This record gives sequence, structure tokens and C-alpha cells, in this order.
Amino acid sequence: MSTVTWDKELIEKYNINGPRYTSYPTALMLSEKFSESRIESALKNANDGLCLYLHLPFCHKLCYYCGCNKVITRHQHKADKYLDYLAREMAMYQPMVKDKKIRQIHLGGGTPTFLTEQQLTRLMELVHQHFTFADNPEVSIEIDPRSCSDEKLRHLRKLGFNRVSYGVQDFDKKVQIAINRVQDIELIAHQLKLSKELGFESINLDLIYGLPYQRPETFKKSIEQVIEMDPDRISVFSYAHLPQRFAGQKKIPEESIPQPSVKLSLLEQAITQLNDAGYQFIGMDHFAKKDDGLAIAQREGRLQRNFQGYTTDGQDALLGLGVSSISQVNGVLWQHEKELPAYYKMIDNGQKPIIKSMALNDEDKLRAALISQVICHFELDIEAFKAQWDLDDFWAHFAEAIPLLKPFIEDGLVDVSDKKLRVTDLGRLWVRSICACFDEYLDHGQNRYSKVV
Repeated sequence: MSTVTWDKELIEKYNINGPRYTSYPTALMLSEKFSESRIESALKNANDGLCLYLHLPFCHKLCYYCGCNKVITRHQHKADKYLDYLAREMAMYQPMVKDKKIRQIHLGGGTPTFLTEQQLTRLMELVHQHFTFADNPEVSIEIDPRSCSDEKLRHLRKLGFNRVSYGVQDFDKKVQIAINRVQDIELIAHQLKLSKELGFESINLDLIYGLPYQRPETFKKSIEQVIEMDPDRISVFSYAHLPQRFAGQKKIPEESIPQPSVKLSLLEQAITQLNDAGYQFIGMDHFAKKDDGLAIAQREGRLQRNFQGYTTDGQDALLGLGVSSISQVNGVLWQHEKELPAYYKMIDNGQKPIIKSMALNDEDKLRAALISQVICHFELDIEAFKAQWDLDDFWAHFAEAIPLLKPFIEDGLVDVSDKKLRVTDLGRLWVRSICACFDEYLDHGQNRYSKVV
């Protein structure tokens, strides 16, 4: 599962825009018209286990590259107000999920470690107050090393957190200054070492390629330094420079952005170095040690995707709380208000802060299952899939996909037969584009999504 074959000619041909398929249909298909009763029914009739995502939007400082939903402030009390509203939101959802058990919890942002130890304690007390935990839940948090002291890291462990993800992006100082995120390698190395000593079960590091002033020789060194730190998982995300959408990116000089050929060489380098270091290529931008839960789940055919990316659980059982969060439970997707004042106003009016949703029909569920299988495991057993979904003729049902798949087949990126669809080693970088051939909603060639490589 770890092999990737690199072909620059094919990259130039197929490096188009496409969805990441953290859901199908994608979040862009959610409608402003929604039925709250349908959402309540989905939660009440969901399976016993749920995964919980909490969005904490605050950051002390703006990172110029960032496209996340965030609020930049140095006023710590704003988090206290936000927790007040999160408590009220949890109380709204609690009656519908009181019989469910939470298997996974993830704190994202923004910067979750913006919160003080006292605020983190209060947050976890609120979660325990409103929800029932399964035995040995996975409890994870995204960390900005600059806002996480040794004491805070120890406190997180005492609160039950067992997985951490550190935002590194790049160790090169010129790059760090350009993106307004300066952090010493010694700080991150120290926090990783302490995380291991404290017994965190999985440690992830995030890198980004395509940032200003990145060059193959400097990025190579950053990857070497990451490998030396020996994290369990490594994410290598593509930077999308969209200053027309994200105001902070206007502070990045256009001439500092690597040319497409340079950006691709950065990715090739990362894949080669991480593969050589023994990390399994999970897919797209994720790598994991072969004994990590993600890698094991992929080899055993249990890997899934949800709005947090690759996961071992929660594909159709994710409840998101907080501003801008997205949920998918029991075939229903919904999103919360993206702006903090509007989020507060809806809760003050006694409303769940939901602004749009979508209920999957039978065809959506069928295609969601197909796309999930291919994007997680790079192959589909057509005979088994037909039996599972009661299909008489697979290729007749997906007839519109055949001409779309044809160029991928001709270039050796995917093998298809009556019995199996398999993404080849050469085609793994384009698994998003291959999955898009089965997307009923996608206007092929549109530019609402990021580049696939």
C-alpha cells in the first residue's frame, strides 16, 4: 500500500482541480434549505457510536497562508464566551444523542491550544456532562507548538487526550517569516519528545508544500528533520494560493510562490523521502508508520474518510459542534453558521446554528460507498460491490463513468474489468480525479476545488 510511481508528463496532463471527497456529495452541494426534523431523526436513529468534532476558531496570530475558519485575537476572555455558547449548543444536541457513545473526539481550529489549561478543563467537563463516552475513546487535538507549554501538554494528557497533531509546515526560517509562523525546530523536537514520554499513542506532524520561498534543497532538509523526530503520522498538504479568497494571503509576495514545476518537485521529494524512511503512503497527502492505526486499517480494508480526512471510524457518524463545523450522521450532512456573531445570534434565539444541509438518497449512498472504497484502498471488488448494493450490471449503472475513465485507463493509471477496478501505483496521485468519474454532481473541469497534486 505504500508504493507511488512518479511521472512528470502525466502530472502535467492530469493535474486538474477536483474534490478531496471527505464526503460525498461534497459540502458544496449542501442547500440553504434544510429540515431540522430530518437532522434530529438522523441523530436519534444513528448507530450506537458517534465521533465528535469541536471547532475552536481562535488564534493569537495570523498565519498568512491559512484558509481555515478563524478569529484572530489576543483577548483570552473571548474563548470563555465561546465556551458558554458551546455549552448551550451541546445542550441542544444532547437529547438526541443521550443513548449514543462517543468513540472519538477531535479538537480543531483555529488553534485549540489557544485555550488555557482552565478553559481546556472546562471544555472537557462540558463534553463529559453532555455526552457518554465509549471505553478507551480516541481523543485528539491540533497543536500550535508556539501556544503549548510543557505544562499545557501534560495537562492535555491528564484530561484524557491520547493523540496530538503538530502544525510544522516548514522548518526553513525564510519560509516561516514569509508565512508569519516562526517556530524553532528545537521547540517542536522538545514537544515531540515530551509527547512520547507522556504516552500519547499517536503523534502527527503537518507539512505544507508550495509555500513562499520553498526550494527542493531547503524542503529536503525539513523532511529530513521531521523523519529524525520520528512521528507516527505525517501529512504533506498542498498550499493553494488564493489571495482573492483569503485576505491574509495578500501579504505573501506573488513572486515568492514556487513555480508549478518546482512545487511538484517538492511533492516528489517528500514522497520519495518518506517512502524510503518506511512510512506507508495512505493516500493523497497522508503517510503513517506501518504499525500505526491508519496504516493497519488500510491494510485490513477498514480505512474510512470523513470531514477530518482519513480515519479509522466515523464516516457516517460524525457530529460537529461549534462555528462552521460540518456533520454527517446516518446519511444526512449539515453545516453550522460560519461567522461567529451569527452563530451566537442563532443560539440566543434558541436555534441550532445550522445554515444548510442535505439528505443522501439511495444513489448518493451507493456512490459514496464506491468513492470511499477507492479513495481509501485504491481498488474496488466489483462482484462484492454488486452483491452488497443489489446491482445487476455494474458498468451499465455507471455508464457515464466509462468515457471519463478512458484516458486514465489508456495511460495506465487505472485497470478495470468486470470483476475489479484497481488504481495502479502510477495512478495513486490521481485517485481524486479517478473517483470524480463517478461523481454525479461534479461539473467536470470546474475550478471550485484545489489541484489534485
